[in-house]
Amino acid sequence: MPRIEPIRSRYHLDALEGQQVQAIREATLHVLEHTGVHMPSERALRILADAGADVDRERQVVRLRPDLVLEALAHAPRVYTLAGRAGGTDLLLDGSASYFGTDGCGTRTIDLETGEARPSRKDDVACMAHVADALSSVSFYWPMVSAQDHPACAPLHEMDASFRNTVKHVQTETVMGARMARYAVEMAQVVAGDTETLRRRPPLSSLICTIAPLAHDAGGMEAALAFAAAGLPVGFMSMANAGSTAPASLAGTVAMADAEIVSAMVLVQLAHPGAPVYHSLMPGIMHPRTGGYLATAWEGELLYAIGVEMAHAWGVPALAGVFGTDATVPGWQQAAESASCLLLCALCGAEMGAGMGLLEGCTLLYPEAIILDSDVYHRVRCDAAGLDTGPEALALDVVKAVGPRGHFLLQRHTRTHLRRRQFSDLVAQPDPEGFRDPLSVAREKVEAILADHRPLPLDGAQLAELDRILAAAEEELSGSNGPHTSTPRGESR
Repeated sequence: MPRIEPIRSRYHLDALEGQQVQAIREATLHVLEHTGVHMPSERALRILADAGADVDRERQVVRLRPDLVLEALAHAPRVYTLAGRAGGTDLLLDGSASYFGTDGCGTRTIDLETGEARPSRKDDVACMAHVADALSSVSFYWPMVSAQDHPACAPLHEMDASFRNTVKHVQTETVMGARMARYAVEMAQVVAGDTETLRRRPPLSSLICTIAPLAHDAGGMEAALAFAAAGLPVGFMSMANAGSTAPASLAGTVAMADAEIVSAMVLVQLAHPGAPVYHSLMPGIMHPRTGGYLATAWEGELLYAIGVEMAHAWGVPALAGVFGTDATVPGWQQAAESASCLLLCALCGAEMGAGMGLLEGCTLLYPEAIILDSDVYHRVRCDAAGLDTGPEALALDVVKAVGPRGHFLLQRHTRTHLRRRQFSDLVAQPDPEGFRDPLSVAREKVEAILADHRPLPLDGAQLAELDRILAAAEEELSGSNGPHTSTPRGESR
């Protein structure tokens, strides 16, 4: 049965001082009141206008008074659960643990068999859900790449492949628009069993990205409202880029991006008070020579920890940016950029974090990369757990029994505690010529999981119902019963 080993940190880090948090909150409120955000959804504009917001319908720009923001967010729950399908896979977002998951929405895959890059497809989503199901470092699963072989309904096929191949909570970031969201909610209800269980134990949550600077996507807002109406948690992420789609100063980027996120959470609370929401700040820094998005520039990693602080300042859980490396191949850059960001966000108390397994700014899947990230994860998990200084751990009686110039190997205490020590099963793996290449070991581990691990399947009725929903979605959203509906793909491997 799959295990989850969250990070339970004995330590706590404040990425900001109290007055800095307050300064950013005030800046966010100032932006929302005096500059506003673009909200190109008639339904959203109507909800905000009815609540007393200043709505410019011609420009589709909304300004929010501070009192309206604070009153709306007062309804957002601080604690709730993301459910899995098996015992021990629920994620209680109460701040006592940090749960981390995969990254999503990549477009290319390094084929495990050929080693060649190709466009991603549904089977890749299923394959990596299968792998993630077996890894204790992965607490929830984002469909890691896009199902490009199902263009009309790719997000729904990504969900289907995920539900069929992991018992862990699934989080989608590609469902857009009210119609597609309706099908996604229906699929989640099949997994949950009924509407009441869906609200109490949601097996699915959603992430919606804002559009920097200070804008939202109509389809994203419509999807968010549909998820919230069904009781499914929905979060909002800003990926503002300092220097291009955000101010070049880091504080300015944080305040502006925070305003994007807060405005979306306010909309959801006005429409559905008490709906579970979360906050995700993942800004980048513009590459000064290319204009590109750098997710892990030297100063950029601190922004993710600051995002955790701001989520908590607004009274909601945080989804932190971790592992989102700019590396193009697995190796030292991937490890260096992953470890520091993960540790910072765990110490700041992030309830969630996403980013495991993708490279090139979260666009390229190397299947073995998730094994490398898993190794980094467990290093940080062990460090954050702290040191046991109890009497048995201090071992004074054992030290006395062995004495000067003795040896501890024959002591029962040694045998007991060596069995408790945690070692990497990726590095320092001996072979006749020294130690094996960790990349080769990682690749073998992926292959072994796919061959030997058996995810707990959905029952036959659930699988048939998912097939029915996908067929209906394909007919409505693509206008045909083309080849993408004839043969279900992404079945449990």
